[in-house]
Amino acid sequence: MRESNSLSKMRAPGATSPAGTDRRPIRSRKARWAQATASYLAGLGVRPNQISLTSVLAAAVGALSLVLFSQPWNAIGCICGIQLRLLCNLLDGMVAVEHGQQTQLGILYNELPDRVSDSMLFIALGYASAIPWLGWLAALLAALSAYIRVFGAALGFAQDYRGPMAKQHRMAVLTAGCLISMVEHFAGRTSYSLPITCGLIMTGSLLTCWARIRALVSSLQRRD
Repeated sequence: MRESNSLSKMRAPGATSPAGTDRRPIRSRKARWAQATASYLAGLGVRPNQISLTSVLAAAVGALSLVLFSQPWNAIGCICGIQLRLLCNLLDGMVAVEHGQQTQLGILYNELPDRVSDSMLFIALGYASAIPWLGWLAALLAALSAYIRVFGAALGFAQDYRGPMAKQHRMAVLTAGCLISMVEHFAGRTSYSLPITCGLIMTGSLLTCWARIRALVSSLQRRD
């Protein structure tokens, strides 16, 4: 089963998942181009899990670009990898849910590729920023925020996709940081944007963990 969880029975306060579903809310899911692309892939026989694995390859391209190339190519490569990853994240769930290809194994493919993708990108960002420990910490906190969400679902609550630094926010900040780093490179030949971006992702992920833990504690207390 993709983007859903049969354990969900109650909705945690502030969770962004609509009642009766347990999917991450994505506006572009209703776009005609997205629906047409998902239908085309389903018609070709492409499986959701294959799309999920492709998202990891896309993230790997973005991560390798950050550490192997110089400006502006490292930022361009990272942005391309991020956007392809997000496209795969959108389409795998659509092919699974809207085209009846949900499987129990899909739960695994729905989570693990995202954790690997986040970790590769943020660790690479840390090395590209010349502050490796910051990238590792950002990767750890991003994984922890996802763990709290999934743990809440395992306890019977709806998956809590709140921010301020959920997956889509992390990717938006990283994309913006790469764009700004290109402008910075051409304008002043300085390199402050990437370290600041890494710090923002780390701090935002920490705040997200705190917000989700508080919501989960509150939900458990009301259940009692």
